[in-house]
Amino acid sequence: MNSRQFQHSRHARLRRRDRARGAAMVEFAIFLVPLIMLAMGVAEFGRAIWQYEALTKSTRDAARYLSTYLPNDPAYPVASAKCLVVYGSTSCPSGQATPLVSGLTTSMVVICDAVNSAGCQDSTDPAQFSNVPTYDTTNGASGGTQSGSINLVEVKVEGFPYTQIEPFFKLPTPFNFNNILTVMRQVS
Repeated sequence: MNSRQFQHSRHARLRRRDRARGAAMVEFAIFLVPLIMLAMGVAEFGRAIWQYEALTKSTRDAARYLSTYLPNDPAYPVASAKCLVVYGSTSCPSGQATPLVSGLTTSMVVICDAVNSAGCQDSTDPAQFSNVPTYDTTNGASGGTQSGSINLVEVKVEGFPYTQIEPFFKLPTPFNFNNILTVMRQVS
């Protein structure tokens, strides 16, 4: 092989390598777009689960807080319970306070008990909040002997709007969570 043929074959190899490098970049770009969309979808789904769980925990905390009060107590802390759901504290901070979950307001919180059950007549709510019969001997089945009654308290978040991180995945607007609620036994 003479020097001219050697240079020609060397240039041909370099051109093939450059073309292969360009093809690899195109393949990577084609692969990268779905990979980014998949990662963003996973992040969006994880954020939705986190928000739902944070709302569930805050309703549970408020129901537990109210379960220690009599529903007809003059100092019954409805406003404090709503602040507990929204801000994680029994006192609502003044000014521009940051809620536990962005977009949550005290107007979205509904509290129902033996005294006030307005706003709690949909299918997710108990049939009654006062004098709910309790049974013994048959693991709570209504065929047992009635042994007394209890009062219930319910804390519910209604119409919480979920907002997306990125607008790549267009969800139906507005996308609201279903009612998130906790029902507990109240002192009587």
